[in-house]
Amino acid sequence: MASATKPGLRPANPQFSSGPCAKRPGWSLDALAGAYLGRSHRAAGPKARLAEVITRSKAILGMPEGWRLGIVPASDTGAVEMALWSLLGPRGVDVLAWESFSKDWGTDVVKQLKLPAARVIAAPYGQLPDLASVDAARDVVFVWNGTTSGVRLSDADWIAPGRQGLAICDATSAAFAMDLPWDRLDVVTWSWQKVLGGEAAHGMLALSPRAVERLESHKPAWPMPKIFRMTKDGKLNEGIFRGETINTPSMLAVEDALDGLRWAERIGGLPALIARSEANLAAIAGWVGRTPWVDFLAEVPATRSCTSICLKIVAPWFTALDAEAQAKVAKSLAALLEKEGVALDAANYRDAPPGLRIWGGATVETSDIEALLPWIDWAFTQVEADRQKAAA
Repeated sequence: MASATKPGLRPANPQFSSGPCAKRPGWSLDALAGAYLGRSHRAAGPKARLAEVITRSKAILGMPEGWRLGIVPASDTGAVEMALWSLLGPRGVDVLAWESFSKDWGTDVVKQLKLPAARVIAAPYGQLPDLASVDAARDVVFVWNGTTSGVRLSDADWIAPGRQGLAICDATSAAFAMDLPWDRLDVVTWSWQKVLGGEAAHGMLALSPRAVERLESHKPAWPMPKIFRMTKDGKLNEGIFRGETINTPSMLAVEDALDGLRWAERIGGLPALIARSEANLAAIAGWVGRTPWVDFLAEVPATRSCTSICLKIVAPWFTALDAEAQAKVAKSLAALLEKEGVALDAANYRDAPPGLRIWGGATVETSDIEALLPWIDWAFTQVEADRQKAAA
């Protein structure tokens, strides 16, 4: 049992939200001083800034030659739905669902697009679905990292290199923190608000040459809203992938995204970003290993996320409670951490099993994770004692 005495050390930055995520170390509003405010995004200067986001992102991520990358509306959700509405239809499609957002993509495919040859291959929170059942002749839609479950893919060996279908990957909480196997992917999406700590509202959509070929050869059977249209007269609208956005972007958010990218370059690029995230996971894994009341939601160690680190309470008195009571305990735990100012927005996602979700992306300092862990022990002790009193 942890001590009832409050720990002496507090995290220097208590922001552990899984999106929008913590700003980079040392960030201040001065980082936005060069933003093109009050200017048209079609003017030369602002357009160059938008193009710079694209070129720096491609370079840091090691995106292969021939891929297109564009800035699109509505964050990662907009990027994923642009891909689904524009690309799906010619083949059957498999949707892998093991957390909230991947389930949403299944809903889009089955209930909104109503594709007749669609399969949702699902798994409960904490697990991956049966990857071996994916058919290489069909398109496949999946997340690389389950933002609400803390379960990530450990490899892409299950994606056939000679596949006929497209591999459409929502990588919003994986990009810049995990190695993405570009040779096994055809569409990759993410948003600025995750690993590099940018602001929300804008998404990134990366297309392989195979995806571009599909766009130019396939005309969807349904109406396409303006913000989803990536082709004109059967040809790719190349301007989107040079920074000529479909709708008006926030140049303040663009400046912030560039600040995050430049920071990533200064600290050593993708290897450094991955190392920072993995160090955060390792710190939590060490604590979980010596703490009997908590465990990872991800059941297989190789699938534990290094960004959206999801934890479950395994104390016998907690697991004996009904679902409603468990949810109340978990909310009380997160609320107490927030009240003490040591962890903001650390509750589980609303649809996920009750527990905690600690963001461990690259902008989070490992020292802040290490300072937080004794506070979680302390808070659990308080919540447990309150529960015992209520039951007495």
